[in-house]
Amino acid sequence: MTKCIREKLAFPSCQGKIVEAQFVKEEVTSDGGVLLLREIDRTINLTCELEKIIPDSREPAKIKHSLISLLKQRIYGIALGYEDLNDHTTLRHDPAIQTAVDRITTLASSPTLCRMENRANRKMIFDSNKLMVEKFIESFSEPPLEIILDFDATEDEVHGHQENRYFHGYYECYCFLPLHVFCGYQLLVSYLRPSNIDGVKHAWAILSLLVKRIRKTWADVKIIFRGDSGFCRDLMLRWCEKNHVIYIVGIGQNNRLNTLSQESRKLAEEKYNETKEKQRIFSEYKYAAKSWKNERRIISKSEHTDKGANPRYIVTNEQNFIAQELYERNYCGRGDMENRIKEIKRGVFSDRTSCHKWWPNQFRLILSSMAYILMESLRRVALKNTELATAQCETIRLKLYKIGAIILRNTRRIRFLLSSNYPKQALFIETAEKLCPA
Repeated sequence: MTKCIREKLAFPSCQGKIVEAQFVKEEVTSDGGVLLLREIDRTINLTCELEKIIPDSREPAKIKHSLISLLKQRIYGIALGYEDLNDHTTLRHDPAIQTAVDRITTLASSPTLCRMENRANRKMIFDSNKLMVEKFIESFSEPPLEIILDFDATEDEVHGHQENRYFHGYYECYCFLPLHVFCGYQLLVSYLRPSNIDGVKHAWAILSLLVKRIRKTWADVKIIFRGDSGFCRDLMLRWCEKNHVIYIVGIGQNNRLNTLSQESRKLAEEKYNETKEKQRIFSEYKYAAKSWKNERRIISKSEHTDKGANPRYIVTNEQNFIAQELYERNYCGRGDMENRIKEIKRGVFSDRTSCHKWWPNQFRLILSSMAYILMESLRRVALKNTELATAQCETIRLKLYKIGAIILRNTRRIRFLLSSNYPKQALFIETAEKLCPA
């Protein structure tokens, strides 16, 4: 059935004047800030490098939309908040997005973009993750002294009958189980996995590849592997010890660890009963699980609150810090990675894996990751020392991308007429000047 769109919408009057709204065909956009996305992409050369690793089997004489324009259209669309392919049914006519994609004609339709996603394969996904690592390395002007690689898995709930969809007992839903690797705010790996596997599956191989690649450029950098108790596996810890990688990993409670920390837990409880304030006492031990071949350093946090005892343990081969400093300064920073995972889910829709086939869903995760890298690069390169220096993707999009503009195009010039009442004019100008100083 054909959808009928009313030409005019009537609203209550304002001081006796008629109020009407109308969707017009004139060249007006709500995404005037897409120019900043275009410039940060040109600065870090992300989509151009991505194009080189994606095969294009189409006949050149019949190609209307180049692969680079398809990638830009899809990735910029995600960064602007349009996660669905169906959005491009109308977005393809948006003059601002056309300009950002370096086109002045209608962009690709959603079926064309869908066909691009369905060309995904294993090598494409591997090479895309490799590109993310290369962009991370390129982001440093000089070798860092230390980098912390945060590993974590998360659920990606699905609602259809996608390939490799399984029920996960812990999350109590049908989902995928993607693995992400971050270093601070920067994303290095996004790897989609089925949820019927061990949560640490392939993490060891990924860590090995990352360490080898990073040390190829920075031979003397101190590398720290950090993860929750799900990554506490003897083989991984032994590999780190053998390859001079520092690990700081959570370890689950057991009777032996609780026995070792019994005195400190008892002391924390006594102090809480005296003061009625939360108590935290740190201590360390040597401990070896039955499956371990050697003892390792265990840091315990004996915490007691109004809800009772809350002991926590980590295992590490780091020897340069005392127990409390190691736990609070080094391990607790791991919690910020959970904020990064929430950011790529909410900000760039990394969980929009609604394709039926497996590899297109892998590629959708990559596209969202590339959109995140663009936005994180903008934050790191152009928004440093500004009010948005630590803002999340959603805030950056709202403050800098969602700008109403009239676009005038002729044979010589494309002009974006931005609203003079836009409240972030000074920040927009400062950001634009950093990206294109000429």
